[in-house]
Amino acid sequence: MPTKQPTSPIRLMVFMLAVAFALLAVKFAAYFITHSNAIFTDALESIINFVTGGFALYSVYLAAKPKDQDHPYGHGKIEFLSSGFEGTLIFLAGVAIIIKSIYNLIYPQPIEQMGVGILLTVFTGAANYVAGRYLVKTGTHQHSLTIIANGKHLLSDAYSSLGLVIGLIAIYFFGYVWLDSIVAVIFGSFITYTGYGLVRNSISGVMDEADHELITRIIAVLNQRRSQNWIDLHNMRVIKYGSQLHIDCHLTLPWYFNLVESHAEVDALQEIITEELGDVVELFVHLDPCLPPDSCQLCTKTDCKVREHAFVGRVEWTLDNVIENQKHVLV
Repeated sequence: MPTKQPTSPIRLMVFMLAVAFALLAVKFAAYFITHSNAIFTDALESIINFVTGGFALYSVYLAAKPKDQDHPYGHGKIEFLSSGFEGTLIFLAGVAIIIKSIYNLIYPQPIEQMGVGILLTVFTGAANYVAGRYLVKTGTHQHSLTIIANGKHLLSDAYSSLGLVIGLIAIYFFGYVWLDSIVAVIFGSFITYTGYGLVRNSISGVMDEADHELITRIIAVLNQRRSQNWIDLHNMRVIKYGSQLHIDCHLTLPWYFNLVESHAEVDALQEIITEELGDVVELFVHLDPCLPPDSCQLCTKTDCKVREHAFVGRVEWTLDNVIENQKHVLV
């Protein structure tokens, strides 16, 4: 049975851009029908969805381009800029929503045909939820920050639509017009916080902030499948270039291994990490020779014929001791 091929990121973003435009039209239709300030906040965020979707499409296209002489690490960093751009627009939209809602709280305006507005909001919210879940799942699988950011944005839009529907139902049954602006302020604040989070993540990526969760995941699988020949592992660093991961580390091997044997150990290390994270990893390994007798104390290799000290205990690799640029020794 043939393996199902993953959806192309570019095709995916083109489709999502078309969906964003359709939902934008529906939400503005709901606003012009009802004149609801809360529905207007939902419609305004959809403009951001569409604009950022276009920028995300370009960034995914650029990130997919192969490495060249001017960009030896690829073009993946553009995804961090895309996420930051999207977050900034979301943040500004949230602020604008809050300001307008406060104004309408002071100077309220009548709301019409709430039933139609509620039905249209439910429809767009459900569509955003389905699309957002799919984008986050696909982006996580493909290690694409841009796709994940768009998915989280759509999910936040869906959650805000849920709260919006609750508020609109209360307005519909109880007739509290002022509640429309209160709901808008609440979800404008939520949108602002979402934008801040995206900007924060993009800055972390540009600044190559350590992803401790990812490194811990790598260390866990290496501990489980650790070879007896891998005496020590330290100075591990992970740098993200969009969907690509560049991993550096120092691996200590028996001092008497020749080049062919050492290369085979690096290949084994690469295979384990690739199986865990996918074909998005570029691994650079600095090989260190063991230093008897200190290395012998933590070496689990049973067939070593030049051992100078008895085995004392194995050092479990953890986040704290693997990221340090220092060989491990038993105290």
